[in-house]
This record gives sequence, structure tokens and C-alpha cells, in this order.
Amino acid sequence: MTSDIKVKICGLTRPEHVRWVAEAGAAYAGFVFFPRSPRNLSLGAAREIAIEAPAGLAKVGLVVDADDAALDALMAQVPLDMLQLHGHETPARVAEVKARYGLPVMKAVGIAAAADLAQLDDYSAVADQLLVDAKPPRDAVLPGGNGLSFDWRLLAGRKYWTRPWMLAGGLTPDNVAEAVRLTGARQLDVSSGVETAPGVKDRALIRAFVAAARQTSMPQAAPRLR
Repeated sequence: MTSDIKVKICGLTRPEHVRWVAEAGAAYAGFVFFPRSPRNLSLGAAREIAIEAPAGLAKVGLVVDADDAALDALMAQVPLDMLQLHGHETPARVAEVKARYGLPVMKAVGIAAAADLAQLDDYSAVADQLLVDAKPPRDAVLPGGNGLSFDWRLLAGRKYWTRPWMLAGGLTPDNVAEAVRLTGARQLDVSSGVETAPGVKDRALIRAFVAAARQTSMPQAAPRLR
């Protein structure tokens, strides 16, 4: 049975990527604005790609510790539906961004151990959505998109947050069903898992990932003992 799971394909760099994402049935298209990323877009290129997005496909702009000037320029040129804050933004900064631009804000939080989960409670008070990602290694150049996952069992059986949340980090068409089974995630974010090289999206992998996600159903509850 097809589930209600929503998929975000992040790191789109070409106009055809938007078409592929829409055709596959994903709910979100992600664009990266971080110079050190191989998926980074100029504002002009992002605008050309974003205006090709069909109605109903939410356009998400990923930024890393961006100041007001950078965000002002981004919002003036690129038609976005949501901002994704993927740096060290504090809860106060999340609230500032949300109030300044009037768009929904998704805050990414890196997870490596159970102690990291407490941050999600803090951000759920101000963000519209949460992105639960793998914490990057200390020497990592990128805050996300590294193809790494965390121990999904950390989320098993947890009482979830008051905001919608999205699972990210090391997801592929082959492991997405297991990820959903262990975490109960209803939204999934993928970037490197549907690429043939950093920043090079693959149409077949996008289709395979969305199909695998949408065909995944929640595990049934164990029968009640009499």
C-alpha cells in the first residue's frame, strides 16, 4: 500500500533536475547556497531553475549561517517556499529569519549520539520543520550532503517532536525502507544518494528512491496480548 511519505530531493543544479523530481512524485526540491558545496548555485542559476518548478513542488533554499544581507539577496532573486538553515543558527536566529522573511523555516540538526537529540526539542519551539541529519565529522567541509547516516535506532520508539520532521543522512533507494522502519519517519531528504557524482543527479535513482519511499508502509503494531 502506498504511504503518505514525502520526499525532498536536495542539491538540484540543473533545470532538468526539477522536472525529474516532479515526475518522480517528490514533494520538495532543494537548492544549495553554500560556496564550498559541489551543489552550490549562483542566485541567477537558481532563479532560472526555480521558475521551472511546477505548482505543488515546494522549493527549499539551503543556507549555512547566512547573514541578513545574503538572505535579502537570495529572497529578492529566487522564488522560494521555504528556507532550510543548515549551520549553527541558534533558536533565536531561527525565529529572526522566520519573522524577517515570512517563510516557513526548516532547521537542520546533526545527530551522532543520544545527547544530540535534546537540540531538537529546543528548535521545535521556533522552527516550522526539523531536519534530523547525521552530524558531520569534525574535519568535514560540508555540514550535510556527505552521504553519512547516524544510528537510526536512536529515534526508535521516541515520542516525536511537536513539528513535522524529516530524516536525512546516507539515505539511498536500497536503505530507505529500513530507515523508515526503524525511525517512523514520514518525510525523507536525499542528495548524494541519488547522484552518480557530487552534484550530478541521476534520473533513474531519483525515480527509484521516491518509489521505494512511497511504497514503504509503517510497521504494524504487535498484536495485543489477551
